[in-house]
Amino acid sequence: MPSSRGAVAPGEELERLSSTWERALRIRPIATGQSLPSASWVKKCQCKMAIHVEGLLAIVIFYVLILIVGIWAAWKNKNSGISEGTDRSESIMVGGRDIGLFVGGFTMTATWVGGGYINGTAESVYLPGSGLAWAQAPFGYALSLVVGGLFFAKPMRSKGYVTMLDPFQQIYGKRMGGLLFIPALLGEIFWSAAILSALGATLSVIVDININMSVVISALIAIFYTLVGGLYSVAYTDVVQLFCIFIGLWISVPFALSNPAVSDIGVTAVNTEFQSPWLGEIDPSDGWMWADNFCLLMLGGIPWQVYFQRVLSASSASYAQVLSFLAAFGCLVMAVPSVLIGAIGASTDWNQTSYGPVPPVEKDESDMILPIVLQHLCPPFISFFGLGAVSAAVMSSADSSILSASSMFARNIYQLAFRQSASDREIVWVMRITIFVFGALATAMALLTGSVYGLWYLSSDLVYVIIFPQLLCVLFVKGTNTYGSVAGYVFGLLLRIGGGEPYLRLPPFIYYPGWQTREKEHRLTREVERFVEQRFPYKTVSMLASLLSNTAFSYVAKYLFESGTLSPKYDFLDAVVSRHSKETMDKTTLVTHDNIILSELAAVRPRHGGSLAGTFLNTDVLTDEDNMSPDSSTEHQ
Repeated sequence: MPSSRGAVAPGEELERLSSTWERALRIRPIATGQSLPSASWVKKCQCKMAIHVEGLLAIVIFYVLILIVGIWAAWKNKNSGISEGTDRSESIMVGGRDIGLFVGGFTMTATWVGGGYINGTAESVYLPGSGLAWAQAPFGYALSLVVGGLFFAKPMRSKGYVTMLDPFQQIYGKRMGGLLFIPALLGEIFWSAAILSALGATLSVIVDININMSVVISALIAIFYTLVGGLYSVAYTDVVQLFCIFIGLWISVPFALSNPAVSDIGVTAVNTEFQSPWLGEIDPSDGWMWADNFCLLMLGGIPWQVYFQRVLSASSASYAQVLSFLAAFGCLVMAVPSVLIGAIGASTDWNQTSYGPVPPVEKDESDMILPIVLQHLCPPFISFFGLGAVSAAVMSSADSSILSASSMFARNIYQLAFRQSASDREIVWVMRITIFVFGALATAMALLTGSVYGLWYLSSDLVYVIIFPQLLCVLFVKGTNTYGSVAGYVFGLLLRIGGGEPYLRLPPFIYYPGWQTREKEHRLTREVERFVEQRFPYKTVSMLASLLSNTAFSYVAKYLFESGTLSPKYDFLDAVVSRHSKETMDKTTLVTHDNIILSELAAVRPRHGGSLAGTFLNTDVLTDEDNMSPDSSTEHQ
């Protein structure tokens, strides 16, 4: 998903992220060949050798509970959907399409309310110069779910798709589906790695246990119950995890607020006491950057398999919409304690706490403000619940992303692109193997890659710039084809990569209007690094350019071939005069087949008349399509 850490004021995000990497390098084992631990860190370890017993006990109890629930869900639903003729592989991917409102609402909310969401929201509110004004994730993701429910959930669910990539492969072909799989896969893997990395750093603050051990154990538990039960285990554990997050954070807030070291957060919201007001403000010169980041969260949060996996598992298209609206409300509710904890951190006189006189922001630990508040401003037995909440938030997102990545690979790459004759048992085993492989890959990146956050930021941008306009075209724009899809892919990729990526030290080769050269001093080496800050909303412009180029090139290619200007033999992508064009698809064929066999698409049926709007817009998806659900598809044959 797009960066759920919210948005912070320009320049501060890079400095904060860089300091996070530097701190990670200090605490990583010397055997990895990275930088040696700093003297201050060694002294801290010598003073805190004892393991936090309460915190460790909280982790053990919580992980055992989650593991039991995951295994129970797998056993309870082991035969779900099979008696109705549904393949076992599809039951693992979309849960037999019988997820109800209660479980569905919880699992969709838990997918967004992850470790990055609660930690990032608290951090953004706490950071001086940022504040609540730049904590965009709660409202951005809530609106993303509302937009997804209004426009995308019904057409995707009513057509009986199994994964988000199905419509791309139907219209653009298996090769283009494979290209679109790349940014989707990278987004899921890097997202999982980022939140696992955040979990290790968070647990190290409260529990004082080895980061590598905590990350590996957390990943193994999530991988195990996901491998055993698929979406059922993920969904039922999400219910428990969301309860833990809600209870753990809300129990902690009153104790932190009542700590003598904490001033009135109503006063510090607008007045400077220990730092700048935590409400924050948006400088007019930063308005375009703020809008660009908000659009990234609102629109870029839609084209993710973790979202559509919940949509496609709903028992009906209407239920899929309701689930989106419930999750939007849940995201706002779950953000409230994180906002309060960030405000508490900004209102604390740290000299009166066990943390010490130096505030977290000056120790480069602003990204750990939530666990720091739990540890130093709450009693130990309250930290017990808070730690469970943090662990729950991480695992509720990691398991979903791993399952989503394996579902897309098993169905859209292995089955539809290479092995259309593969048996259901074979697909199930491919899913199990890829769940383990992708989980292990995300874990390894969390432990070994210092730039995991930068990779995740870039991949989430690519999902927004490339996949979102492609999704708009396959659902709402009539007549787009593979030639337009390739053009949109290339244009979006070049315009986004051309803007550079400071987190990966990738210099730009396109300098958008308003760009500035900024300097940042590394706190460890004292080296000064110069980078280009793009203040122009180039991400949204890249997305729009991808959308327009897809549409334009599609219609140009269609005109050239259908008018006879180009011979059909030059249609090397089989996109206009062959089977992948939208006009060659019989809607009944799409609905009644569980597995999309590209060779089974119906012949061309000429269409005459229609309004100008109907020529360019796919108005079918804007009508009530509940009657086109797979359950009633026989009525349309």
